[in-house]
Amino acid sequence: MQVTTHSVAETDAMGTLLGEKLERGMVVALTGELGAGKTAFARGVARGLGANGPVTSPTFTLIQEYAGRLPLYHFDVYRLTDPAELEELGYEEYLEGDGVCLVEWGDTVRDWLPASYLEVHLSGYDTTRTLTFIPHGSRYEKLVEELKVLVDAGFRDGHPGRQRGPAE
Repeated sequence: MQVTTHSVAETDAMGTLLGEKLERGMVVALTGELGAGKTAFARGVARGLGANGPVTSPTFTLIQEYAGRLPLYHFDVYRLTDPAELEELGYEEYLEGDGVCLVEWGDTVRDWLPASYLEVHLSGYDTTRTLTFIPHGSRYEKLVEELKVLVDAGFRDGHPGRQRGPAE
């Protein structure tokens, strides 16, 4: 599934929509170039999970934890020199934990991700971005199908939150 957003707020809103649907133990890998909107999307995911407080890129701490309806473990692995460094962080405890793992730059640690996860690839700059949802595993295929129904029902011209009018 692909969705085009036209502002940071819309990218954030798509993250919120996903966050509302995430369940315990799910893993989301964000991929895309620097500046493609991964952190804006992550802020939305946190909001959708009911997390309070500012969400920033955990570039220098590698993992930020946020409390919400489910704990959110926000990884940013951009600065890892070797993906094996994840083992030093105890990443498996997070993946097997009671929350949701969100991994920015997930493509750089793909071999350390579980077999089943959701990849969200972000591309584009300035205000227009394309978000491509790539499910790995049946649990995530179902999730993407549910998101598609919500997106189709609540998007008009690619804008989250705009409901279709009665004449449409």
